[in-house]
Amino acid sequence: MRWALRFALSTSVLAILLVLLKNHLEDLWDQYDVTSYIGASWKNTFKHGTVENIPNFNGQPGDKVIIMAKLEKENTDWVAEGLPDWQAAIYTVNPTHNLTTGLTTPMNKGHEAMAYLSYIIDNYPSLPSTLSFLHSHRSGFLSAWHTDAPLHDNVAALRTLQLPFVQKNGYVNLRCNWNPGCEVAHRANAHVTPEVWEDVFAGTSTEAVKGKVPIKVGAACCAQFAVSRDQVLRRPLSDYQRLREWIVETEKGDAQSGRVMEFLWHVIFGKDAV
Repeated sequence: MRWALRFALSTSVLAILLVLLKNHLEDLWDQYDVTSYIGASWKNTFKHGTVENIPNFNGQPGDKVIIMAKLEKENTDWVAEGLPDWQAAIYTVNPTHNLTTGLTTPMNKGHEAMAYLSYIIDNYPSLPSTLSFLHSHRSGFLSAWHTDAPLHDNVAALRTLQLPFVQKNGYVNLRCNWNPGCEVAHRANAHVTPEVWEDVFAGTSTEAVKGKVPIKVGAACCAQFAVSRDQVLRRPLSDYQRLREWIVETEKGDAQSGRVMEFLWHVIFGKDAV
């Protein structure tokens, strides 16, 4: 009887884990065509060696900052431990009464976009030279498949980021893999329709080109990128305030509004629609 109980418990635990994995993969499938991108992401996992090959950086935080959104339960200690030469602005999007310190967002909507825009709005007059916008996970294929660095590790990605190139280019997507987001088949973007484009940019400096709303929008996913201070300042503060207002006011939910923003960051920071 005891063995039967143990078998039943083990089977139940395994079933729960499989359901969680199934739900996670279904969520990814809902965002993109899994069959096309999973191979492209997986093949880069060990392509460039291990994280140990990436140079270490020591010293005090410099004129550069990591902006991040996290759930209260998530551990982001890896940022300070692995990237000590970066400032960190980590926003908790779902604070409870137990949280007494740290940055928080006005509301939990728009996924990481609410934290990204809140940092720019709150620090617009005194931004550091380089701003990197990251997700709260460090590594691992299931959560960080869209990070191109060895072992899909965000620490490795930031340690090898070429800051002079960020300053020269203004905006740099931290994902170089075209799949998903940049392939020709992806550019008829289901999230950013002409109607959505006009709604998002209404009341901003982009509205001046309202008669030239692009039919196609293409950019490598997935809302991890770096920008220069000068590029941020090309837009007035009111633009970022209006973009955050759109997230708050839109009927689109948390995930939907976040995905719209995911495919517009390159436009917001001065790049062509594709």
